[in-house]
Amino acid sequence: MQKEDLLSRLRQELEIRNFSQKTVKSYLNAVAHFLNQIGEETLDENTVKDYVQKEIKIKNPSSVSHDIFAISFFFDRVLKHKIYIPKPKRNKTLPEILAPEEMRKIIDVTNNIKHKLILRILYGCGLRVSELISLRKDDLNFQEGLLHVRLAKGKKDRFVKIPESVKEELRSYCNLSGENILFPSSHGGKLTTATIQAIVGNSSKRAGIKKRVYPHLLRHSFATHLLEQGTDLRIIQKLLGHSDIKTTQIYTQISQASIKNIKSPLDNL
Repeated sequence: MQKEDLLSRLRQELEIRNFSQKTVKSYLNAVAHFLNQIGEETLDENTVKDYVQKEIKIKNPSSVSHDIFAISFFFDRVLKHKIYIPKPKRNKTLPEILAPEEMRKIIDVTNNIKHKLILRILYGCGLRVSELISLRKDDLNFQEGLLHVRLAKGKKDRFVKIPESVKEELRSYCNLSGENILFPSSHGGKLTTATIQAIVGNSSKRAGIKKRVYPHLLRHSFATHLLEQGTDLRIIQKLLGHSDIKTTQIYTQISQASIKNIKSPLDNL
């Protein structure tokens, strides 16, 4: 079977399971790259292991693990041949969280009203970029103070609280245009992920932040700051839309509050 036919079959297997378009695209890209790299080699477990051995030397272990998921799915559902490829051990690095003062600086140096609101909603609600750019005005319930995040990652809806400090400004902003998309592109339709990355990156540079600041770091910071304020981990899990509490528990490792509050024995001398 030709490569194009194999990828077409893979797309069908993904789409009939109602996988998100983002997942479909990433699986197709991963398998297409694999097929291109192996050329005319036999499609079997040893070929995959040889491929993974080369990839792990040049790519992040998390990216390679994703590729293994995609390729294993391809073998199982398209080729009808199960393979077992062990997942590479991940590097146990933690994101460098923004301090509340740094987040305040990033927001304060942003003069564009829409960009400032984007930053405040990303951080203040702990949203993923894909969730932010899909927000519509009718997702906002100002009376209840809730924001409806529809069909988020994992095809799950959830509600998050609209921060009190942004509620009135957000209400006024909604009246500026007749479009239902909350943050429309100037060309019409949704903003792109690249645009959000540029907004976050430009504001952090103007604020003089030396850390690598990217949109998802605002979500990490939101969760870590909630934990440091004493918010229950189960509540944070619900706000972030995590299916497994283990995913949320990473923030107990990121938070430095418990370490900062320890008094060194040196200070007692």
